[in-house]
Amino acid sequence: MAKKMDKNTLLVAVDFTSFSEKALVFASELAEKLKAELLVLHVIHDPAEAPGFYAQKGKKKKFLRSMEEAAEEMMEEFLAKMRKDHPDQLPIKKAVPLLVVGTPVTRILEIAEKEQAKMIIIGSHGRTGLSHLLVGSKAERVVQLSPIPVTVVKGPTQK
Repeated sequence: MAKKMDKNTLLVAVDFTSFSEKALVFASELAEKLKAELLVLHVIHDPAEAPGFYAQKGKKKKFLRSMEEAAEEMMEEFLAKMRKDHPDQLPIKKAVPLLVVGTPVTRILEIAEKEQAKMIIIGSHGRTGLSHLLVGSKAERVVQLSPIPVTVVKGPTQK
């Protein structure tokens, strides 16, 4: 669990992609100006909550544990890379990582409320057209449902 954040917290939801890197850099620059802390959140999507998935009794906990271990390693590598690539960004250096299990949109909103975040910052893959309709957009759902401001940092548009 993350340490208790100061009142001026920006929540950055990441999936370890280049889109998340752009979002974290943007959040860091904003945090510097606002004298805010960064809470870097990754939601481990519980496969039992995905439609069509049937968890075998007793194996779900073991499977989730290995997913959590992998996500923890990915978070460490992601933040290490970001700190190395952006050594002048103090908010990235001091960023607090947090891993949670659940449905991404729901958990992002719950953690933002629990931590009293002032804003949610999330990267977007920039999908349009059919791929957007098929995949949907977590960023779009967060924007629609969030009671606090959400900044979507867009990636290049895919055609």
